[in-house]
Amino acid sequence: MNWGTELWDQYDNLSAHTQKGIEFLDKYGNFVKERCAIELEYAGKLRRLVKNYQPKRKEEDEYQYTSCKAFRQLLQELGDFAGQREVVAENLQSNVVRELHLLAKELREERKQHLNEGAKQMAVLNSAIGSLDRARRAYERAARESERALEAFQRADADLNLSRAEVEKQKANMKLRSQACEDAKHEYADQLRKTNEAQRQHYEQRLPHVFKQLQDLDEKRIKHIKNFMLSSVEVERKVFPIIKQCLDGMEHAANSINEKEDTQLVIDRYKSGFVPPEDFPFEEQRAGADTTDAAAAHNHHAQLTVRGTVSGNRIKKRGGLLSIFSSNKNNMSTDGKEDYSDLPPNQKKKKLQAKVHELNKQVGQEQAAMEGLMKMKGVYETNPTLGDPMTVEGQLNECCDKLKKLRAQLRKFEELLAEANSQVCAAPLNPAARTNGAAPAPAPQHPTSIGSNSGSLSRSASESSVSTGTGTGTGAGAGGGSVCGAGGRAAGGSPESGLGGELAAAHAEANGDHDNDHESDFDYYYEPDLQPLGYCKALYPFEANGTGSTMRMECGERLLVLETDAGDGWTRVRRQLTREEGFVPTTYIATTLYADAAH
Repeated sequence: MNWGTELWDQYDNLSAHTQKGIEFLDKYGNFVKERCAIELEYAGKLRRLVKNYQPKRKEEDEYQYTSCKAFRQLLQELGDFAGQREVVAENLQSNVVRELHLLAKELREERKQHLNEGAKQMAVLNSAIGSLDRARRAYERAARESERALEAFQRADADLNLSRAEVEKQKANMKLRSQACEDAKHEYADQLRKTNEAQRQHYEQRLPHVFKQLQDLDEKRIKHIKNFMLSSVEVERKVFPIIKQCLDGMEHAANSINEKEDTQLVIDRYKSGFVPPEDFPFEEQRAGADTTDAAAAHNHHAQLTVRGTVSGNRIKKRGGLLSIFSSNKNNMSTDGKEDYSDLPPNQKKKKLQAKVHELNKQVGQEQAAMEGLMKMKGVYETNPTLGDPMTVEGQLNECCDKLKKLRAQLRKFEELLAEANSQVCAAPLNPAARTNGAAPAPAPQHPTSIGSNSGSLSRSASESSVSTGTGTGTGAGAGGGSVCGAGGRAAGGSPESGLGGELAAAHAEANGDHDNDHESDFDYYYEPDLQPLGYCKALYPFEANGTGSTMRMECGERLLVLETDAGDGWTRVRRQLTREEGFVPTTYIATTLYADAAH
């Protein structure tokens, strides 16, 4: 297959074909270039997608579940997948697009040279053909003139009226024309031979050589297009193993999702360690002589969610036991939430365990650093040329101080953890007593107290409405008692709280002095021993702070209920043997009220 022999007369078509071939090469190069742009855009959008769906810092806690972890791993694998698309684009750009551009430029230059050579050969042939045509026309003209000269001589020789000189003149002209015709004939024959030789060489050697060069150029173009396509495929194939690893990683991430494990994680995360609330008790209504007591008991239960107490016929605002903390930030514990006392027992235990683990890790790191410094100091002491041991002394002292602080924190949180472990000792619920609240309230940090546990200065509506007499010796003789403040169950007994004036007002009101209608943020009144409304069992141990009207209790201890929760999270109880009274968290006890609330 040779263009020079098969297509010897298709110079123009071959010229157009090679031009279209180079244009197709440019077209393929533009295709690969645009594909690189698409790959880069695709990779960029994938990376942007991965970035947009990365977990935010506030969502870190949610990514402990297996489904969320799998999604995070999927995002990571997708980012790696996007990186491989970028590799494909870069390799196509360097191995294909750039080479295509250089090849197209080279082919254009070669084609131009070959076409110029072909045009030169065509010009030589056309020149030979032009010379032949001129020689032929000269021969034709000489032959016609020779023929006319012969005819003139024959006419002159036959005409008897012409002189001999005239006849000889025509004869000489005839011979001259005949010689010119013969010379033109020889010149034409020679030019014909030359032209035929040039044409033979043109179509058998020169033009086929040009066509062969154009053929090689076109085949080179086609071969390179094939190689470029194969190179593109190879670029794709090289990233397939990594892409397969990305897909395998996505599959592994999906297979790692475990609904049971996520369910257990939800339990571990939100489990409070509390027990469900008890059933609502049946309240039997009394009639007859105890109508007043029954009405008082009914009013007492009807107002369990109302923040208020009744003294005589007056309703006084009940202060929250911990209101001093909301009104005065300076009274808050310096620890704040450091001991996690605001969390339910189970969550508190988990937080403390994590804190202890973190502190152990920090202690280990500091110990390793100290050991390294000690070794460095020993080396310096052994060989002073390496360094001055005193330069390490300051670092050792600093590391030692830091280690002491870490160990002190570690001991503190280990004690808190031991205490939290001891609190998780709630006994199983029984039908008679179950917890009243959804979650136990945190123990108060700074409750205030005014004295011993023998007296009582607060009461609910049901009891205060029937207890209008003067106080007994237990209330005033001890000089202390429990106090209810403006924000909850107990108020401050410190000198700053103004307890003296409020206590006097309470005694005046208990003795029947109703002329003083002064109300302030803390309203108190005095009353005799309260009748129990029921009993309760401690589900968790509770430590009183020693500065308020809260009362310590042990897990499983049985106490008398003097006043139910008025909506502030505290219940007033009494220890039966010592007659100690105080407030305990409602959600730390299982309460059972008597059928007759008046007793």
